[in-house]
Amino acid sequence: MKKLMMTAVLAAGMMLAGGLAYAQEAAGEGIAEVRVEAAEGSTPAKPAKQNDGFFAIIFGSGPIATLIWLSLFAVGGIVIYFVVDCSIMIRPQKIMPQSLVSNVKAAMGEGDVIKALKVCESEPGPMANILIAGFSHVEEGFDVIQESIGAAADLETERIMQRLTWISVCANISPMVGLLGTVVGMILAFATLGTGAPDIGALALTISFSLWTTAAGLMVAIPAIACYFGIRNNANRLILRMQAMTMELVKDLRNVEVVND
Repeated sequence: MKKLMMTAVLAAGMMLAGGLAYAQEAAGEGIAEVRVEAAEGSTPAKPAKQNDGFFAIIFGSGPIATLIWLSLFAVGGIVIYFVVDCSIMIRPQKIMPQSLVSNVKAAMGEGDVIKALKVCESEPGPMANILIAGFSHVEEGFDVIQESIGAAADLETERIMQRLTWISVCANISPMVGLLGTVVGMILAFATLGTGAPDIGALALTISFSLWTTAAGLMVAIPAIACYFGIRNNANRLILRMQAMTMELVKDLRNVEVVND
């Protein structure tokens, strides 16, 4: 899990780097050259030295900005990790595998609840856990079985949604982290104005660096929101199918008898 998280963080950094590089290239020169208008008859001032590389954007505004950038990379890595994790886990093969459904149907067709229970225990998963809750109370009546299945279904649904919620959390945090970087950058920029005659070129670079954090936060948030709603809708469909299939499998428990070996 640690290796996957590190890979996700590195992937997030590469994605942000690629996005920023593309944005800079599309903008032409990135940060415009700062020129000071000279008085009539005087020699024009030299343009400020341009420093708009990706690492300059990260490290160009001091340690606080660097920490904010590292936070954005971390949030992006968490998003990638949970998107991959949820995409793998929230699938029909993981939630309600066909082999489990077929074997439970066969056992219930024979009227053997014990066999169906063993099948569920051999293939653990959300649907198997729900069926186990129902089969474990088969001797207590169908009403108790339904209550047990309902409680187990709520628990499994919550477990699925808890992992998915982290994507939404990161999607909401990343623009705030980016905005924090912009606010910090503006504070530093205005602080330099209070010291007297500031270096206009350095001031423009500081403001530009601070605005990049907001852009990076949005670059993390927009795909995260899209992935969250896409995966959540898929999860809701699968949960509804799982609940319908579960009730279909246990409906015969009204009349089935327990077979003891």
